[in-house]
Amino acid sequence: QVKLVESGGGLAQAGGSLTLSCAVSGLTSNSYAMGWFRRAPAKAREFVAAINWSGGSTYFTDSVKGRFTTSRDNAKNTVYLQMNNLKPEDTALYYCATNPGAMSTTDIVGRNEYEYWGQGTQVTVSS
Repeated sequence: QVKLVESGGGLAQAGGSLTLSCAVSGLTSNSYAMGWFRRAPAKAREFVAAINWSGGSTYFTDSVKGRFTTSRDNAKNTVYLQMNNLKPEDTALYYCATNPGAMSTTDIVGRNEYEYWGQGTQVTVSS
């Protein structure tokens, strides 16, 4: 079975940094696109970032562009979200997610349904 496990969340001060990891197991190939999403209390789920199968193409929502980066180590089956210059409004539960056969960022961005989700990791940013 496919498992996605997020880690790296915690408490950070405004202006600080955190790196989240998404460890993937159970997929036939280690080449797959991945999306990052977040949900804050009383808010709808929000797309954050996407990375294609190789790491050569990424896409970010405007609110995090220039502050967040995403990368991957396919040998470790792990995708990373580096969050810099954190703001209190970044406080949310962060998830990674993908669909079978997803390869490009287009396979992730703008979609509402995802077959594989992690449990999420909490990020809290204090002012």
